Amino acid sequence: MRRGFIVADRTHNPRRKSWVVDANAAGSDFPIQNLPFGVFSTAESSPRVGIAIGGSILGLALIEEKGLIAVAGGPVFTRMRGGLSDLQEASDPRRRDGAELRRRSLVPMNKARLHLLFYVRSFTDFYASREHATNVGTMFRDPKHALMPNWLHLPVGYNGRASTVVVSGTDVRRPLGQTKPPGSDVPVLGLCRKLDIELELGAIVGTPSRMGWPITTAEAEAMIFGYVLLNDWSVRDIQTWEYQPLGPFVSAYFTAQATRAAGRGVA
Repeated sequence: MRRGFIVADRTHNPRRKSWVVDANAAGSDFPIQNLPFGVFSTAESSPRVGIAIGGSILGLALIEEKGLIAVAGGPVFTRMRGGLSDLQEASDPRRRDGAELRRRSLVPMNKARLHLLFYVRSFTDFYASREHATNVGTMFRDPKHALMPNWLHLPVGYNGRASTVVVSGTDVRRPLGQTKPPGSDVPVLGLCRKLDIELELGAIVGTPSRMGWPITTAEAEAMIFGYVLLNDWSVRDIQTWEYQPLGPFVSAYFTAQATRAAGRGVA
C-alpha cells in the first residue's frame, strides 16, 4: 500500500507489538513501526550502526555477524527493514533462541552518544511548500509576483554543499556576515539579526546514479534509503543582501541540525 511517497508494508502494521516493552507505550517516539537508523557509541564501544526501539538502541553489529540480517543497497533496504522489524516483534519465533544475542545488542539511549549517520557533502534544497516559496519570494519581489511561474510546473530547487550538518543538541553559533541596512550606502559586517528555523524532511539517497542517464520517478524512489527530519537554520538578513544574482552563499551553508534518520519507507 502506498501513501504519498511513503511505502507502507507489514512493518507499519499498527497491531504489531515489540518484545521491548516501552516501545509499545502510547506516544512512544520509537515504536516497532518506526525503527530509525543511527550511529552511536558508548563508553565501552566505538561508533556503530543501530536502530532506535523504545528507549533503547539495538546495535546491529552482532546481529549482522550472526547472519540474522544482510546490510546492502538497492532492494535489500526494504528486506533489511522487514527483517529488523520481525526481530523486534513480540511473536517472533526466534525470540527464545536469540534472547541473549538481543540482550547483548540492546543499549539504553541515556548511555549512548549519537553521531552522524553519514557525512553530508552535498544536498539539493527544494521549494516543496507553496506557502514557503511565496513567503521567501515576497522578501525579494512584489508580493503579487512572489511565486515564480515555473514553480507550478517543475521541482524548483538548487544544489549546494554542506559541512555543517550536526546531530541534535550541538551548539550553534550565530553567523557573521554582510547586511545592507535601509538607507545605508554601503553594507556592514555584523552578526545575523534575523535567524529562523524551518522543520524540513530530507530524503537520503542510498544508491548511485549513472552520469548522463535519466531516472524515472519509480527508480528514484527505489534509490532512497530513508528519510530524516532536520532543522534548517536560515539567515534571512544576510541572505537578502547576498542572494542576487547567483543565490545564497554564506547564508545557505549555515544550515541544518539532523535529528533522526529513518529507515526505508518510513518518515
